[in-house]
This record gives sequence, structure tokens and C-alpha cells, in this order.
Amino acid sequence: MATLKVTDRAGHERAIESEGGVSVMEIIRDNGFDELLALCGGCCSCATCHVYVDEEFAAKLPSRSEDENDLLDSSDHKTDRSRLSCQIAFTAALDGLKVTLAPED
Repeated sequence: MATLKVTDRAGHERAIESEGGVSVMEIIRDNGFDELLALCGGCCSCATCHVYVDEEFAAKLPSRSEDENDLLDSSDHKTDRSRLSCQIAFTAALDGLKVTLAPED
């Protein structure tokens, strides 16, 4: 089991245990974070699963794809730490990963 730490829009952090093998979006969605809409279900065709990745983990993730980057460009809240959580595969190597839900556009 690995731990994902999620901070909601109100600033409350919660640790979630996961086996991995799914996306960060799926873990967040399946653990009751209703703020994360994930309208496309993880197909990388919307930006409603936008999160900010903690700086400590940014280098451990693969670079954004062109599609992910284009979708994030549509957000008024894009930063250098912005990612679509559907595009982050959660594995044991990411144990302790911290993400913050981005404001809704």
C-alpha cells in the first residue's frame, strides 16, 4: 500500500491508502472528494481533474503530454505544478505524493 495525500479546496489534507495501478484521479474520486469533477472519466479530454503536485514529487512524474498541456492552458489557474490527475499513474514509487485540488474554472 502507498499513501496519497490530498488537500481539498478548503485546505484540509487527508491521507488515502491505495494499492496503486490506478490514476490519482480515480483514487481522489473514489474517496469522496466531490470537488474533483473528472467529467471525462480520465480520457484526458477536459481539465476538471486539475491538481497541483507538491514540488518534492514534480521531478518524479513524467512530463506533461501535449494534450495535457493544451487542456491545462485553458485554465485560469495553471501553474508550473499543474497536472491533470487522470494522467498520473499512482504506483508505490509515488508513496507520500501530495496533491492539492486546483480551484474550479
